[in-house]
Amino acid sequence: MGSHSQDQFEYALKSNDAWANYKGHQNPAFFPNLAKGQSPSILWLGCSDSRVPETTLLGLQPGDIFTHRNIANILSPTDLNFLSVLEYAVCFLKVSHIVLCGHTSCGGCAGALSDTRIGGVLDAWLTPLKVVRLAHKQELDAIKDDNARSRRLSELNVQQGVEMLMGNYTVQEAIKERGLKIHGVLYDIAVGKIGDLGFGNSKGANGVLGINNSETEQVVSGNHGMLVFKGDVAQMTVK
Repeated sequence: MGSHSQDQFEYALKSNDAWANYKGHQNPAFFPNLAKGQSPSILWLGCSDSRVPETTLLGLQPGDIFTHRNIANILSPTDLNFLSVLEYAVCFLKVSHIVLCGHTSCGGCAGALSDTRIGGVLDAWLTPLKVVRLAHKQELDAIKDDNARSRRLSELNVQQGVEMLMGNYTVQEAIKERGLKIHGVLYDIAVGKIGDLGFGNSKGANGVLGINNSETEQVVSGNHGMLVFKGDVAQMTVK
């Protein structure tokens, strides 16, 4: 087991070396520009699940997304880790979008739906998710398929988190002063697609991030791969 883990780590280092060489050859200014600072447009609040790497699944680049991830993407108003990320992103980086992303096949949701203890600190961490479950007990109990029930809890968890964000003073001020947009989304692991759940203050329901701007084109970009939003449609392009 130890040898296999070491092999994986060594492979990861070699992969990083190949990636860095490729990026540097593709655009010699890429890393020097990153070293000068960051100006991401998006704050991503997601799950620590290894299958949901935000930059990869959005087709973006290092420098495009400021990130906070934890087990089951639970947002707590007393979590200093989360609050420090939120404050830095909103007040200093001045991101334009906050995306709270849940996902299907979430182990945290499975744990919260279970009536047995997981053990350790995880039971305490998942308490807010258990509260969401209890608040929607009748609806969730009526869903007989385990995967569908877990997916619905993921959606309800995102809704709860978005409501918490909308009640945060720092977020409220940024919405009022510069039109900060809050998006609640769900990533379907089985198909690789992000769906807008319609929570938050964004008006679009069909765009990848719910961004709705019929007049102008918005670009969330790295130096190469770009997601271009025009109206309710998002397209990949390379520039």
